[in-house]
Amino acid sequence: MASLSKTYTNRKSLTRDVLHLIYPETCVSCENELTGNEAHICSICDADLTETSYHLFEEASPFDKLFWGRVKLSHTFALFSFTKGSVLQRLLFQFKYHHTQTIGTLFGERIGKRISSVDQYSSIEVLLPVPLHPKKEFVRGYNQSLALAAGISKTSALPLDNKVLKRKHNNTTQTKKDRFDRWENVSSVFAVSEDVKKYKHVAIVDDVVTTGSTIEALVHAIRAVHPEVEISVLTMAIA
Repeated sequence: MASLSKTYTNRKSLTRDVLHLIYPETCVSCENELTGNEAHICSICDADLTETSYHLFEEASPFDKLFWGRVKLSHTFALFSFTKGSVLQRLLFQFKYHHTQTIGTLFGERIGKRISSVDQYSSIEVLLPVPLHPKKEFVRGYNQSLALAAGISKTSALPLDNKVLKRKHNNTTQTKKDRFDRWENVSSVFAVSEDVKKYKHVAIVDDVVTTGSTIEALVHAIRAVHPEVEISVLTMAIA
């Protein structure tokens, strides 16, 4: 029996090696071929990524301060801080516009590991990905916040619920709007299910946070239904 198992494993490894020769996996950032020990991103590009370590901060982080005077949040966490022209910028562009869901899974898993290593996030009960309008999700092929939340769930064991938050309107892009215009653009587009009342502490998951207008609008929408709920925010990057 052990011999059969070993033979199967060897054949599986051989098949993987042959497929790699025919269809080599490349880095999602630089597109160079990956080695056998690398997954999705090469070690050179990965080394260029500097984590924020916000989960280890004893005082308020820049992410916390972004929402001061706007909405009350229990905790915030961003894996990276965005800088123009960086590996991170290329990764985010691939993630958002080039159908590269593996980026969300990869870095979502890292977020899950980071927040699981400290007690302050232990009371979070569920992950709520920022919703896309169905039309935009159909065109893009997936919801990047849901992909990120799935990765977080995998390594943190937190469940995700993508039914609680809905986007009612397919609002225009946020890219070239200032903070006021962004707020006006998202202030009335979200609907929140009564099911949110099942939870005492939820974590909104967004791929990238810039001005925070989307998060602010979601927090107001959630608290209109469930005023007592604690809300935290998890994201791949803060810009």
